[in-house]
Amino acid sequence: MYPTIVNNDQYTAMVNERHYQRMMDNLNDAEKRKIKMVTINPAHEDFKDNPAQKLPPTLIINPDDDAICMQDEIFGPLLPIKTYKHFEETIGYINDRPRPLAAYYFGYDKAEEKRFLTGTTSGGVSINDVMFHMLQKDLPFGGVGPSGMGAYHGIEGFKTFSHAKGIYRQPKRIPVAKLAGFTPPYGPASEKNIKDKVKR
Repeated sequence: MYPTIVNNDQYTAMVNERHYQRMMDNLNDAEKRKIKMVTINPAHEDFKDNPAQKLPPTLIINPDDDAICMQDEIFGPLLPIKTYKHFEETIGYINDRPRPLAAYYFGYDKAEEKRFLTGTTSGGVSINDVMFHMLQKDLPFGGVGPSGMGAYHGIEGFKTFSHAKGIYRQPKRIPVAKLAGFTPPYGPASEKNIKDKVKR
């Protein structure tokens, strides 16, 4: 798809020096840790003289969990890859960490797919693609716990950014609060309710 990268107008660059440096920090950290990296550079180009601040796609194989690339969102052409022997390992690995904003399953094994969908919790999921769940305006999009709260898009967005004001009106004919012993004068009904609450 990209026979060349440095001067290829179809291959994007990092937006500014700060984000370019973030990517370099990820790569330098992985190199210091002696983590295997696979750089995808089909034309064997030199990226040292690179005013556009482009980076070739780079796979970071089995990084330590405390490596920078495993701690922060990347938003760049770096892809950490964790290997596994048994599929169930992936479920445990995901569930042992903070809830992700998005999760992606690639494959055509329906049993695995179902296990992935029912066995993990995430803000959203795309199957055999990335990000497309976020682009569907009728699907709710949002995080869970550390990845965010609430959802938006469609009716879910209306609910999230609106406030439903709860209003309770005490009935005139039947004083429910008084019958339940919640208003003075307090008596047997009040005592009964208090005792019932304590028992629970």
